[in-house]
Amino acid sequence: MFTTISNKKRILFYILLALCFVASLLFVFHNESFYERPIAEVVKTELEDSTPISDMYSNDDQLFTQQITAFVKNGEAKGQLIYLTNEYSSSGAFDHEYKVGNKLFVSIKADKTKKGQLTGSILDVKRDQYVLIVAWIFIFALLIVGKRQGLFSIISLIVNALILSFALDLYVKHPNVSLLFVSGVCVLLFTGVSLILINGLNEKTYAAMLATLLGTFISLLISFFVLWITNENGLRYEEMQFLTRPYRMVFMAGLFIGALGAVMDVSITMASSMFALYEQNPTISDKALKVSGLDIGKDIMGTITSILFFVYICGSIPMLILYLKNSSTLGLTLSMNLSLELARALAGGIGVVLTIPISLYTSIFFIKRKRVN
Repeated sequence: MFTTISNKKRILFYILLALCFVASLLFVFHNESFYERPIAEVVKTELEDSTPISDMYSNDDQLFTQQITAFVKNGEAKGQLIYLTNEYSSSGAFDHEYKVGNKLFVSIKADKTKKGQLTGSILDVKRDQYVLIVAWIFIFALLIVGKRQGLFSIISLIVNALILSFALDLYVKHPNVSLLFVSGVCVLLFTGVSLILINGLNEKTYAAMLATLLGTFISLLISFFVLWITNENGLRYEEMQFLTRPYRMVFMAGLFIGALGAVMDVSITMASSMFALYEQNPTISDKALKVSGLDIGKDIMGTITSILFFVYICGSIPMLILYLKNSSTLGLTLSMNLSLELARALAGGIGVVLTIPISLYTSIFFIKRKRVN
């Protein structure tokens, strides 16, 4: 009986999820009236001209001129055709070619020389439909693989995003508030929300939370100490030159939150593994748990640090290519573009390495308590 009720609830949930999926897609593909800026859908394109570009950044780039006819979807000009001109390069670094079906944000003006037909300029591309599709793929993947835990993972992600948004808004509106303090509070909330929602209130969660907080705060202290000893030599803050706030504090806050993700991953992996070993064999000795835990830690240590490196480096690949293509030396290229990213990756790596023994011993501590109880 209980199985039947559970299956009915599961089927009802999937039906509701499918309805939400269809409804959201229908909405996002027909939500132009909710935007204040005019939106036009491309109905015809024509390539008018192409000319080679020769400058200090490119030797083989070309500039194309594209004539576009689009249908206005909202605003006072709704239902009318608008004629646009788009110039784009073959590299697509700051522009790109538009195709039939693309929806564009435009500025509109009436061209008196062409009997009042609408002309204007392209401001941006309407991308919310693509973002929604990718988001739904992510949601379905989490639910199919994680089921109940996948659902709570989605909830924790949404809650953490709201917390971060509120924290940044608070810092922007109150510049006297320390960003490092705000980041510290966020780390506490992120850790609690993520681990409690996904794993519930139990000894495994407590062990993972304690290991996460200790590993994150210790890695931040070590990073701060190293930066203080070296007087921050080798770090280039050029990418933060437009900030009106203390860039060192912003960088340290980024280190703080950036290290949290990897540290939390390691701590929950270690805690789950240790408690799984204990549940399979409640009589397992502490020495056997330590040996197994260290083996697990060694296996995940290299992969997590590599992931950190790739995550921080990938965003700098375009600038690396630009510098190297213009005959900059490898040393200058790396120092100009990767100094902050490497510092973040190293800080996260320190947190990962420290979290392995911390989570090992915190898990054993809570397992001992569980044995006594």
